[in-house]
Amino acid sequence: MAFIETGDGTRLFYKDWGTGRPVVLIHGWPLDADMWEYQQPALSAAGFRTVAYDRRGFGRSDQPWTGYDYDTFADDLKAVLDHLDLQEATLVGFSMGGGEIARYMSRHGGARVARAVLVSAVPPYLLKTSDNPDGIDPSVFAGMIDGLRKDRPHFLANFAKLFFGVGVFSSPSSTELIQWSGQIAMLASPKATVDCVRAFGETDFRADLGHFKVPTLVIHGDADQIVPVDISGRVAAAAIPGARFVAYEGAPHAVPFTHAERLRDDLLAFLQGGG
Repeated sequence: MAFIETGDGTRLFYKDWGTGRPVVLIHGWPLDADMWEYQQPALSAAGFRTVAYDRRGFGRSDQPWTGYDYDTFADDLKAVLDHLDLQEATLVGFSMGGGEIARYMSRHGGARVARAVLVSAVPPYLLKTSDNPDGIDPSVFAGMIDGLRKDRPHFLANFAKLFFGVGVFSSPSSTELIQWSGQIAMLASPKATVDCVRAFGETDFRADLGHFKVPTLVIHGDADQIVPVDISGRVAAAAIPGARFVAYEGAPHAVPFTHAERLRDDLLAFLQGGG
């Protein structure tokens, strides 16, 4: 198993596959690098070097007590890029992973980055406040934290239904796939799982978006019940200079699973210069 040590001594597990121009895949909450099951092998086979790492507190990475904030996450991303000496990398962030990219672009000036992709991502700002009236009420995030503390497996099982867009009589993904995602989620530190709800729910990325100076693709499902597209993807794309926005009609939050082939093809087109 391969690990990178961050500035505060936390070890991050990573998978480094293939050769060619680098693509760094940043997972969402509450998963780990394995969520890129349908993208990482395909991108590597297409001639790219793909790196997917587990965020601190999740998967096979260390589980420190502190450090679950976006400044630290951006510093961890820098540690990955620096340790592997990745140049002209494309960053792909899913859900809360899009926050890492946004904060990295402002905090570290976008060093080593040539392109960026935000998939179902949380920027610019999810929380409802006086200057963000269309955001999500703070009680929603408080309820998530309460549910996680009371019965994390039960909460995550119910969360998965919204995540995958499971209906009363239909599901875009198999029962086994949804169960597997729950197994991944339960590998995480309970402290990290709770603290990250605060991080992605309360962090304001609006000032970060102006720091994107590279071609950027924003992909979002227009039926996303976790991170609604009208307060996230559409707004982020409008705020990032020159960004291109692609809506997946009828897609839920979990597009790397439910729309795996389309996302793979869109990523390849963007990486190969057609996006």
